[in-house]
Amino acid sequence: MTQQTAEIKKVAVIGAGVMGAGIAAHCANAGLEVLLLDIVPEGAEDRSVIAKTALKKLTKATPAAFMSQRFITRVTPGNIDDDLSRLAECDWIVEVVIERLDIKQDLYRKIDKVRKPGSLVSSNTSTLPLAKLVDGLPDSFRRDFMITHFFNPPRYMRLLEVVPGPDTRQELFEALSNVADRVLGKGVVECKDTPGFIANRIGTYWLQAAVVGALDHGLTVEEADAIMGRPFGFPKTGVFGLIDLVGLDLMPYVDASLAANLPENDGYMALRREVPLITKMIETGYTGRKGKGGFYRLNRDNGKKVKQAIDLLAGDYRDAATPQLESIKQAKALGMAGLLTSEDRGGRYAAAVMGGTLAYAAGLLPEIADDIVAVDEAMRLGYNWKYGPFELIDLIGPAKLLEILAQTGQAAPDFLNLAAERGGFYQVQDGQLRQLAPDGGYRPVERPAGVLLLADIKRQSQPVAKNGSASLWDLGDGVLCFEVHTKMNALDPDVVTLIEKAVKLVRAKHKALVFYNEGSNFSVGANLGLALFAANTALWPMIEAMIEGGQKAYRALKYAPFPVVSAPSGMALGGGCELLLHSDAVQANAESYVGLVEVGVGLIPGWGGCTELLGRLSQHKRRPKGPMPAVVEAFETIGTAKVAQSAFEAMELGFLSESDGITFNRDRLLADAKAKALALVSDYQPPEPRALALPGASGMATLTSALRDLALRGLATPHDQVVARELALVLTGGPGADVTAPLDEEQLLALERQAFIRLLKTNATLARMEQMLTTGKPLRN
Repeated sequence: MTQQTAEIKKVAVIGAGVMGAGIAAHCANAGLEVLLLDIVPEGAEDRSVIAKTALKKLTKATPAAFMSQRFITRVTPGNIDDDLSRLAECDWIVEVVIERLDIKQDLYRKIDKVRKPGSLVSSNTSTLPLAKLVDGLPDSFRRDFMITHFFNPPRYMRLLEVVPGPDTRQELFEALSNVADRVLGKGVVECKDTPGFIANRIGTYWLQAAVVGALDHGLTVEEADAIMGRPFGFPKTGVFGLIDLVGLDLMPYVDASLAANLPENDGYMALRREVPLITKMIETGYTGRKGKGGFYRLNRDNGKKVKQAIDLLAGDYRDAATPQLESIKQAKALGMAGLLTSEDRGGRYAAAVMGGTLAYAAGLLPEIADDIVAVDEAMRLGYNWKYGPFELIDLIGPAKLLEILAQTGQAAPDFLNLAAERGGFYQVQDGQLRQLAPDGGYRPVERPAGVLLLADIKRQSQPVAKNGSASLWDLGDGVLCFEVHTKMNALDPDVVTLIEKAVKLVRAKHKALVFYNEGSNFSVGANLGLALFAANTALWPMIEAMIEGGQKAYRALKYAPFPVVSAPSGMALGGGCELLLHSDAVQANAESYVGLVEVGVGLIPGWGGCTELLGRLSQHKRRPKGPMPAVVEAFETIGTAKVAQSAFEAMELGFLSESDGITFNRDRLLADAKAKALALVSDYQPPEPRALALPGASGMATLTSALRDLALRGLATPHDQVVARELALVLTGGPGADVTAPLDEEQLLALERQAFIRLLKTNATLARMEQMLTTGKPLRN
């Protein structure tokens, strides 16, 4: 589980707005004790009502702020007037109040009177320079102060920009960085005390360039978002969708702050201009998703929800349309290169916006950071870019970018010219990733102690074995890493084949096996398209072989004479969840979303998911004994396709065991999983096969009665009932089961296979599968 440091165990957050409350919730997620304070409203009966209301809202927030509802008890609400003295109990005090210097400094003086000596005080400001924040405050306060800029929502956005001052104690900076990294799971980027720090300095330029560029080049919001999205590895929201998400009313505020603090010759100053449409939208309440709508809105006329987009010139809404620009088609076929070289208005727009943004970023070193790695990290973690700006330049080619800048009449900074001369901002030498420094030399990219990345392993070695769907890598110390690299890391026969080979290889020459990858998701489950194709062409022997092959491969892992550890992050669904259930141990990233979701496509788990979850629930020390409680819980969990929204929830649902580990920092997951595997090696013994006493016909009758009630209430469709009856049949052990004659795993797996095939032969299941593949949405038939 999460390890805390001795330096910081209790945190106070002052300011219970959206950001402050979110910071408090995430600190609680990480196991820290939190005091949340805000002002006392005039005439309030409950003097702490603001903090209490904020906590109440957090329990209903979407996406969830707490990783488990249990964690709300770690946060104590209060108010500044009555509870300020309690700051003496706290190791870290985070100020998250309104962005006014006078209010912040007044608060700091009050804090300084009551805090314990040596405690850390930080501001979450994104606009005010640290030098101004501490101006006139005592030296002792300045030594204990820094900026800690979280990104919203704090649980999900991994970036933490930290700005120490010239007087900040180094040991305090190191303590904070350690806690933020290891406990809170943040990517800590040290920034200089410059306007906007790193991410917002570049990100705001990009947003401004994209908005005014859309107007200048005559693009619709849909066209601009299609270009400034997936082709460059940006989130699919694009630019206008992102502004809707964060709020249009924030844009003028950030713009004014940057303009007030940047020199007149900064590139942003030449770019910025007022957009009358945005001003009008804000004045009329169209501030994005939190308001009546933004650049996009949902029109609910006539009882239907229709997505609409605003016309950037006329200011009227119209039904959103799929962009048809040739440049967008080229982007899908040829990626960034095809888009940037396209001669239509979409290509010219992309060249102007990205050329300017990347040139701007390249011209900011060493002003905002000492190296390019910090800048790339900030944009990846703060704006969810797949690649940082310097990585993007290398993918485009520095020389090619210079051509684009020349064609669009934009200036090229010296650092970009240097990269073009040297062949790129990054290079690999002897398996070591190196970065270009402003002085023209290359130096190694150093990883923090305890960070092990598969990307680095892959630069330094060749796979032990591989096929088109998966690879096996040597992590050293006798541990192999199994990496799936299909689309969405879906599981197919090639993955199963390599699992079988991996078991033989580890048995012969190694000590342990870890399942891990650095994709967005651990695995979304079995390849649904392949199964649908096989069913539509009546390849039933092939389907039966796929199901039985998966079961055999997972059982081989479960009973292998060596430890198997799975290290999920992101979605672990269906077959991905079943892999976790068959592992000796799991070291999960805190942001793991785990579930057996097969009923959504008209199926039941077929690779041992029913059997393994049932076995876990029946042996859980804190759950009621007897056959029915475990059966009912498994029926509800699988039958409603519950997906845990964190590793902690996965533990509560039984997908993870209480002995499994949780790692908050994604970059530390592989090292932690390897360490867990090695810890299991000594005197390792595979688990004993188990048999389960199941209720048979009596249990089936109980579940069928409950299902009938759901149907009468309109909560179960006709095919829901068909799927649920098959699930109930498996979980109760079949009609011949008897609690006095336990069933072994082979018998239960046979029931899973038979039920899976029966469902796959129904037209209703095939319809569900087809709709999921074509639209990504479930069919309720």
